[in-house]
Amino acid sequence: MQAEIVTIGTELLLGKIVDTNAAYIARQLATIGLDLYYKTTVGDNEGRITSVLQQALARSDVVITSGGLGPTVDDVTRQAVAKAAGRELVLDEKLLAQIEARFAKHGFTMSENNRRQAYIPQGATPIENPVGTAPAFIVETEQGLIISLPGVPRELKHLMETRVIPFLRDKLHTGQVIIKSKTLRTCGIGESTVDSRIGDLMHSSNPTVGLAAHPGQTDIRITAKAENEAQADRLIAEMEEKLRERLGDVIYGVEEQKLEDVVAAMIAERDLSIAVVETNTQGLIARRLESASRDRPILRAGYVVSRPEDVAKIAGPLQPIVERHGLISAQVATATAEHLRETTEADMGLAVFGSMGERQGLFAESTGETYIALSTAKGTTQRAYKYGGTGELVQSWVSNAALDTVRRSLLKTRGGT
Repeated sequence: MQAEIVTIGTELLLGKIVDTNAAYIARQLATIGLDLYYKTTVGDNEGRITSVLQQALARSDVVITSGGLGPTVDDVTRQAVAKAAGRELVLDEKLLAQIEARFAKHGFTMSENNRRQAYIPQGATPIENPVGTAPAFIVETEQGLIISLPGVPRELKHLMETRVIPFLRDKLHTGQVIIKSKTLRTCGIGESTVDSRIGDLMHSSNPTVGLAAHPGQTDIRITAKAENEAQADRLIAEMEEKLRERLGDVIYGVEEQKLEDVVAAMIAERDLSIAVVETNTQGLIARRLESASRDRPILRAGYVVSRPEDVAKIAGPLQPIVERHGLISAQVATATAEHLRETTEADMGLAVFGSMGERQGLFAESTGETYIALSTAKGTTQRAYKYGGTGELVQSWVSNAALDTVRRSLLKTRGGT
């Protein structure tokens, strides 16, 4: 059995509001093991909604709509569902009485246009809405089910949890089947490299394994379908073990963990401190570490360098090295990291020296360059990257690479630096 979500509203297509309903419905369907294959958004146009619903019925067993059940002229979901199901719209007297009673309860007289909300496709099962004025309904056709819910999130959530999910569980005999996921987060490795290491595992049918790429990191999603949560957890754990064997320490965390949170925790657990100097990341690394370590401050100092003469303000003795090799160089990054650690008395000195051309970037004609150096009591490590610039994408890549450099250093020296 498979499901499809159709969210309705021109405001969604215009980007005026974010569609949170589809994500919520998807999570609810996962609790009963109902596979979701498609999500579609369509504007408030009766013809287009009808077409989308006809297509949905042709390929999905359960179609859940959200929105378009209000009292106004542009609320045309009822008409579209009726046409898609080959039914007439009919007035449900019980629904009308419920709507009138709700208005009367609050001291209001129901407007004539609210009568529209009591019309549902012939043969549909009405769903009373105790937390709003827009009733929902279920239409059963030879092709499948259409369940139409109001677009107001509070109302939709109430009806999904109290009426729709119990109905689907009973109707589809899903029992306690659930779908559960876990995300492993990696950094310092590209999506294609991850794919080359775990490609065969991505052919697994249960649990399934999928990738999601972000700047400087790749997420691995494990999704299991099982009769109960314990069984799903076991399937996920078995696959996670295989993935960790293949990928090792490129996995830095799970679920919503951020790289800076993991790095800051590692530094704090070892009772260490760090000082940072940045060029093209313009203070982003320091800000990320600072926001992740408010309970236990770990940042000893943070500097931003944008010109060669700025180096003299934080490391005067290094000016000859800057003049000899240029500001953006491995030599300056290494010397600055070491000087920073010594002068600030931090346990680690991190220096990020990247080119700052306005037209430089990962996919620009001129990619630029970046050098990252980390100095600890055990020595200095240095990495070179063939991209630079100050764009948001580059800053994400470079800051992740810098934080990963710190993380890997701490993994090698679990007892300290």
